Amino acid sequence: MDFGKDYFHPSKDIVESRGPLLRGKKIGFCLTGSVAVMSSPVIAREFMRFGAEVYAVMTKAACELISPDLMYWATGNRVITHLTGAVEHIALAGDRPKGRGVADLILVCPATANTISKIANGIDDTPVTTVVTTAFGSGVPIVVVPAMHESMFNHPILTENITKLRRFGVEVIGPRIDEGKAKIARIDEIVNRVCDILVSKKDLKGMRVLITAGPTREFIDEVRFLSNPSSGKMGFALAEEVLSRGGQVTIIRGKGSTAKPPRSAKIIDTVSTKDMAEATVSELKAEKYHCFISAAAISDYAPKQRITEKISSDNPTLKIDLVATPKILRMARKTADESTQNKDLFVVGFKAETKIPKEQIIERAYSRMMDSNLDLMVANDVGQEHAGFESSQNEVYIVDRNKIVVHVPLKTKRYVASQIVDLILEKMREKKG
Repeated sequence: MDFGKDYFHPSKDIVESRGPLLRGKKIGFCLTGSVAVMSSPVIAREFMRFGAEVYAVMTKAACELISPDLMYWATGNRVITHLTGAVEHIALAGDRPKGRGVADLILVCPATANTISKIANGIDDTPVTTVVTTAFGSGVPIVVVPAMHESMFNHPILTENITKLRRFGVEVIGPRIDEGKAKIARIDEIVNRVCDILVSKKDLKGMRVLITAGPTREFIDEVRFLSNPSSGKMGFALAEEVLSRGGQVTIIRGKGSTAKPPRSAKIIDTVSTKDMAEATVSELKAEKYHCFISAAAISDYAPKQRITEKISSDNPTLKIDLVATPKILRMARKTADESTQNKDLFVVGFKAETKIPKEQIIERAYSRMMDSNLDLMVANDVGQEHAGFESSQNEVYIVDRNKIVVHVPLKTKRYVASQIVDLILEKMREKKG
């Protein structure tokens, strides 16, 4: 078998398997000697699944924890472990004629206290620190992800050095403080933030978006309630997309959401559908919003009467009368129409179905959209495998008032969110024009 210059590494077969969000982007992935380096192959391949090319750079300490061959396997690209006559730091991060520099971003992940302090003080004695210094000089974005013991992270000089890096424009992600350690940030948080930096369009500046996310709970007695498996991931993905593009977001979060919302969003916590409806109306009366996205999986029915004590488990049968809960979309539209500041509110609903033909999903979504006087409806089959509730992926049909349907195939919820936001912007411009 010929492994010459035209050899295509089998690991690259996964490129764009989750969409082309990072197509054409190149990431210099710098690894240092933290035990968190064990997660580096997984992180690298997540970037590749979004379309990026990843070039690993490793310190000697990193090489003592994992083999460079593992990163070669993961990325399909040769790993830089020392600098040679090929001038690897300039090739990867230099300001070269005609844009010949490779990297669009340098990611130091994991970053030890040692490497962070070296970078902050301009010390270049490893391939990683030299690549980062080169990136500083050429203006390539730099992201640092600390990982170490908590006592090391709390060193006042390290704190000062991290502050110094931020002052010079370095993005610092995390860490998570847990079990006495400053652990590496969650993989999805790292990937999402890098995506924000590399692909952000900044076309939502000045736009304020209100989003509901997660499930609601309707209590039967003091300990039991009706709910659903929604994690809030779709609503939070929409919030992340809006924020990355320069918008402002308020999230009305249902109790039981397991996903972590973006840090820069305003969060309003609710429990029941009634609570969520009242919070939505209150926000629309108090603040100016350009768009409302109802992505929460609300409970459509609640017990007619909540029992004020725990129901005995000795009862052989139990009968509960249910009544319909408030229709948040209708209340939002009515509130907006009656207000001065939100009368042009663009309203987007979500409609969940299970195991019915595509034609019925679209028909029901369109009917609900027109009945509630919405601008767009996003419909999905939450009964299919690897999509919908609790999953990190989704497949949706976006229906407009002319019954034009945009199908977004099974992709990550962040990718689906980007497509929804693109269509919202398009339809908002049409509505104005």
